[in-house]
Parts: sequence; structure tokens; C-alpha cells
Amino acid sequence: SDLQEEGKNAINSPMSPALADVHPEDTQLEENEERTMIDPTSKEDPKFKELVKVLLDWINDVLVEERIIVKQLEEDLYDGQVLQKLLEKLAGCKLNVAEVTQSEIGQKQKLQTVLEAVHDLLRPRGWALRWSVDSIHGKNLVAILHLLVSLAMHFRAPIRLPEHVTVQVVVVRKREGLLHSSHISEELTTTTEMMMGRFERDAFDTLFDHAPDKLSVVKKSLITFVNKHLNKLNLEVTELETQFADGVYLVLLMGLLEDYFVPLHNFYLTPESFDQKVHNVSFAFELMLDGGLKKPKARPEDVVNLDLKSTLRVLYNLFTKYKNVE
Repeated sequence: SDLQEEGKNAINSPMSPALADVHPEDTQLEENEERTMIDPTSKEDPKFKELVKVLLDWINDVLVEERIIVKQLEEDLYDGQVLQKLLEKLAGCKLNVAEVTQSEIGQKQKLQTVLEAVHDLLRPRGWALRWSVDSIHGKNLVAILHLLVSLAMHFRAPIRLPEHVTVQVVVVRKREGLLHSSHISEELTTTTEMMMGRFERDAFDTLFDHAPDKLSVVKKSLITFVNKHLNKLNLEVTELETQFADGVYLVLLMGLLEDYFVPLHNFYLTPESFDQKVHNVSFAFELMLDGGLKKPKARPEDVVNLDLKSTLRVLYNLFTKYKNVE
């Protein structure tokens, strides 16, 4: 038993702090070295939590066939393994890197290769790249989030990122043996339009930004227009935001406007999953193209994600062409 006790102590002693009153940052920071961490209150912000959850779900959706489940961004992405798989899946390419690397040097080399591939993709956009090999490998959550948001924007991920997510970051620097801390604000997301919609601004942007009072008039006109046709099937719309999100009414509306029956095997009449709803809206978009309309500016995913502006754009498109159809 003595031997066992001694063995236990030998294993545990390197992990126990030698001096309780020594601040761990003191021992870890070199002179003039800087470390950043998110202020704990920012981590509790509902919008920040939502951003992390949306990105986690997105990564897990993309990597579902790889049987990879990411539970914590900083712990699961820092070594480059998951980032490699994510980029390969999104870009449809194969990176020339070692599959599994345990050593820190090997991990950083892998990260370097992955991030260079990311930079090659993003460089033409002229975006500021707010991450580095060291910050990602150092499990800097702000850097990891900047990287993921940029990837989601570039690949037009079918997700809705919460807008205007800003975090307070504590920056700790060691100067002349003393720790100095300061607070800075980091903007992680802006508006959906700026992040996902790379289209020129249109009348709906102006309407939302400068004339919200006129928005209700436009919505009423569109509701009257769609109900004039959907009433023929004993259907009625009261909420534009939600009732078109699953694509069913859009498909039926196209059939009514163009005067044909849409075979039920072409779409999901009672869609349950996100993918089924996206299928329906995409199918409705195809019917619009067949009817001679321009390709809608909105993405099917935006309509499914209850983005009112996208839904209004699609319906207004229909209204301008079919407003005189009885």
C-alpha cells in the first residue's frame, strides 16, 4: 500500500501547483508576450452562445459522413485535424497533409497547410484575416470564431448567423515582470446582408432601413396577392415570415399562377427536416425559372431560416409578374 501511495503521489505531484499564490499566467507568459481571452461575461451573452451553437451544428452537419462530432470549438479544432476535414468537404479538395499528428510541431505544420489553403480561397475577397497558426493552436476562441465565420460566409453556409455579435476581450501582456491587462471589443459578425448577401442593395434594403412604416403596407399587399390565389385551395396566409418557410405554399402558388397541377411526388407536402424544406423552396425556385422569372436573389436556406427580407423578395418577384392574373 505504501508503494501504491508513493506511485499515486508521483503521478499527481507534477499536476498540483507548487505555490498556491503564484498566478498561473505569471509562469506561462514570457517577457513582452501577450495572451488574449474572452471576458467571462461575454461568454454568457445569448447572442455569443447562439453563434457558437450555430457554428458547431454547421460543422457537425458538414462532417456527418466523416463520423466526426465536434463538441467544443477550441478543444476540437486547435490541432488542424477537424479543420482539414471541414475544408476538404466544403471545397471538394484533398490537402496534402499527414492524417494524424501528435507532436506540437506536426500539428502546427498541418495547421499551416490548412490555413494557407483557406487564405488562397479568401485572398481574392480582400478580407482581413484575423487568425494565425499560433492563435488557433493556442486555442484562442476569438481567432477560431473569426475563421469559421469567414468560411461560412465564403461557402455561403445554409445557416443564419446571429447579427452584431461583439465580445469583450481581455488582453494580458507581461512587461518588466508585471502583468498588464486591457479590454478591447471584437466584432465577430455584422449584418446578414453584409455577411451572406453579396448582392447590390435593392428597394427592400431601403425599406427595412429607412421606411419600416411602409413595410407593413408592402406586406399587406403581398398577403392580399397570395391569398387571392391560395384561397382557391382553401388555404390562407396570415404570416409571411413563417408560412412560406417550408416551401409548400410557394410550390402550390406557382402551380396556381401558371395554371398547372404540381405532382405531389415532386415535393414534400409535410416537410419535417431542414433539408426537406430547402428541397421544396429550391423546387419552387426552379418552377419560377421555368415560368420565365429571373433567378431569385434570395437563397432557399434564407427563406427556410425565416429571413423576412428574402421571403419578401421572392414574393415581390411573383407579384410584379402575376399581379394581373385572375
